[in-house]
Amino acid sequence: MATYILVPGADGSAWYWHLVVPELRERGHTVVTVDLPSDDSAGLDAFADAIVDAVRSAALELDAPVVLVAQSLGGFSAPLVCERLPVNRIVLVNAMVPRPGETAGEWWDNTGQAAARSAYAEATGRGADAEFDVLTDFFHDVPPAVTEAAMAAPQAGPPAAVFTQPWPLAAWPDLPTRFLQGRDDRFFPLEFQREVVRERLGIDVEVLPGGHLPALSRPRELAAELLKEA
Repeated sequence: MATYILVPGADGSAWYWHLVVPELRERGHTVVTVDLPSDDSAGLDAFADAIVDAVRSAALELDAPVVLVAQSLGGFSAPLVCERLPVNRIVLVNAMVPRPGETAGEWWDNTGQAAARSAYAEATGRGADAEFDVLTDFFHDVPPAVTEAAMAAPQAGPPAAVFTQPWPLAAWPDLPTRFLQGRDDRFFPLEFQREVVRERLGIDVEVLPGGHLPALSRPRELAAELLKEA
């Protein structure tokens, strides 16, 4: 059996994983989900503290392997806990991969995300000047009922401070790392992520069907990949 620590993206809500959790628990695994702070002063350190606190508050015996899973913006905060928790493996899902000293605010220009998103929008018939829209970019393949529930939840957004604190690690944690990337991700397009991940982590992405939010659009398929780590 394994322990899965599930870190959300910019929305900061453990709810993001609610369809994946039963897929893992029904197979006997331990699952810890994390709600991240929304106070504007909360930076990466506060996010890391929240992850550690969620694990410790669960008061569960951590079955090895301990698998740390991070969605999107979670790629900045999740690695910070690897020296504080007995993490064995990391799985990134459509994630942002930081460089040492880089802020999450700098990441966008440093990687060329805006140009990549624009080029993908044009290539898929939406127009290069298509403005970001949460439903079009994030929820285009999420079932309507799930989208409705997500939109009904409070929308605090990520704290400003999380984008200004430099990533404090000297290097990526020395742990086995997988990168799962949505084939139809409109926000972080596949070919863009291939280049960023290869350059920054030295690994190839593994392509999954779906867009930016696979835990909501294809929870069973995502869970099946996570179960390979058990």
